[in-house]
Amino acid sequence: MTFSRFVGMGVEYLPRGGRWGAIRFVERQRNYSRRTALWAGVSAAAAAGGLAGGQWYADHRSDRDGTSEPVDTSQILAPTPLHQTTVPQSFAFDDSQGDIYAVQLVQGGVRLPGEPRRLTSTERDRRGDLCVTRLSAGGRTRGHMFLRGFGHGVSLGVEPSAAGALLWTESQAHPETGYGQAITRFAFRDGAVLDSGHPGLRHHRPVPGSVANQPSVDMAARRVMVSYWTVPAYGERQQWYAVYDMDSFLAGRYEPLHAARQRGRGADETFQGCVLHGDRVYQLAGNAYTSVSGTNPADSGGNTRVTAVDLRGGAAPAPRRITSGAGLAYREPEGLAVTLAGRPRLCVGFATGGSRARMLAVHSCGRV
Repeated sequence: MTFSRFVGMGVEYLPRGGRWGAIRFVERQRNYSRRTALWAGVSAAAAAGGLAGGQWYADHRSDRDGTSEPVDTSQILAPTPLHQTTVPQSFAFDDSQGDIYAVQLVQGGVRLPGEPRRLTSTERDRRGDLCVTRLSAGGRTRGHMFLRGFGHGVSLGVEPSAAGALLWTESQAHPETGYGQAITRFAFRDGAVLDSGHPGLRHHRPVPGSVANQPSVDMAARRVMVSYWTVPAYGERQQWYAVYDMDSFLAGRYEPLHAARQRGRGADETFQGCVLHGDRVYQLAGNAYTSVSGTNPADSGGNTRVTAVDLRGGAAPAPRRITSGAGLAYREPEGLAVTLAGRPRLCVGFATGGSRARMLAVHSCGRV
């Protein structure tokens, strides 16, 4: 049993005949497997639940400091090494294949094709050079890909397709900060080295002049969220979230369905990622454990917190404290993602492991 759907017009950077190049999609039918059809049904159900509010607020118990802790704290991915040894920055699920994609900065001492020498970690950071690792649900490495000049990898989106996963990332890294100034989409290809300046890539700049652009995709509703910062001539920088219909966004029609200023996170809290689901943006903040005498010791359970910003009115209730994975020796919150497998759940990623051998661990922190 198969079914088909129409794919709209657009130019995107996709593999063709084993090579990279730009392909123009025409309005055509594409067959999908029964497995993908079932996943699409799950997505539709998840969309309805997400738009209705889900279980995020119901699935928490009160904490002493006025915040709350999640009831569902199951482990999704045990501490797992990625292709590089640097701290993972974010991750996302491909529920159609049961995969997890994780992104991190390229480590120092690596020399990629076309480079005259091995670059330091500082140079990689400033250039915005990233590595994406594809993992199975059990943590087995299924491939990797290098991205040069893309950004910092604060958030990542995965769009399942019949031909393989399409990744959404920031792109056109600023030469001084290393953070992306645009959003792009491309096909994951194991072993490839992709440059942000490749002529086949299409860069979306929905808010010209903004900085630190980072994407998230809600495949249940086929929408794209862009987190970005404005740099006014006077006053402080402001972080915003804008949500677009995916097909319109890809066609270059940047008319937001929602736009809301970031709220619910203190000025002293470190932003660690965000994800769109339904009419809410979930945002992550927190730091790695400190020593016993520091401000964030392990025995405190950590300062990792998640806040849900309602895009319809901008409200942001009290943050939820996340104590999942509290026993990790090194525990730094790095990225949020929603899995639609089974029941839709919000998941938080943690960097763990030694200083030169960081790994990724993923834990659920409640239904959405």
